[in-house]
Amino acid sequence: MTIGKWLKQSETFLDRSNISTARLDSLVLLEDECGKDRAWVLAHPEFELATPQLKILDEQIKRRAKHEPLAYIRGKSEFYGREFIVNNHTLEPRPETETIIDLLKDLPTNNSWTIIDIGTGSGCLAVSAKLELPKYRVVGTDIDNKCTQTAELNAKKYNASIEFRQGNLLEPFLEDIKDKWAILANLPYVPNGHTINKAAMFEPSHAIFGGEDGLDLYREMFRQINKLQNKPTYILTESLPFQHSELARIAEKSEYEQQAEEDFIQVFRYLKALA
Repeated sequence: MTIGKWLKQSETFLDRSNISTARLDSLVLLEDECGKDRAWVLAHPEFELATPQLKILDEQIKRRAKHEPLAYIRGKSEFYGREFIVNNHTLEPRPETETIIDLLKDLPTNNSWTIIDIGTGSGCLAVSAKLELPKYRVVGTDIDNKCTQTAELNAKKYNASIEFRQGNLLEPFLEDIKDKWAILANLPYVPNGHTINKAAMFEPSHAIFGGEDGLDLYREMFRQINKLQNKPTYILTESLPFQHSELARIAEKSEYEQQAEEDFIQVFRYLKALA
């Protein structure tokens, strides 16, 4: 079968399954399997796909028709201009999360700081932070050791020196942070009763849902912070925009004030932090 015929066939199949990105998804899978860029794929509709290639592509299209995330099918996803390994133990990185790295880079910190990525998942935030700010110490935690294993693979891929520890939020570091530091926290924040799309149903539910109002994990994080003598100067969080006012109140009870807000991301600063 030629590229042109397979592309038309797979697009029709995905359309019937209500996949809104049917053509794009088909093209992406063709690029992966052929090892060519999109311009080449589109310029060679007459190219004959080998039988083993067709078998792989047809199986992938069947999975996508069930609304399985394209990132899981491919085993990779892009974040902050880089390609990361992902699997069904990790969330698929979201474009909105990239704003955390942008805002982190704008903070008045220096090379002696430590950055802690809580709930690191695939490690995309931790690795991106280390690559963008290479002189900082960067550490990641996750309650799921399958996630820390994936994060380690991504750190190794980019030769990024990052330490990953398994544990609940900040518990692995409660007595281990002496320098000035900041937290990156993209914790589960979807309210339990909130409707998610079919693709998100393939992702681990414990990495998506955060309690009745979605903020239970953030409350627990601030409870842990309250026990620390050396509190983080900055905390960067991700949540739904309608949750921001409540999350700001939670932070305020722990003596943090909101310093910035952009899309899904908030930046909080400790009121008693030394200049």
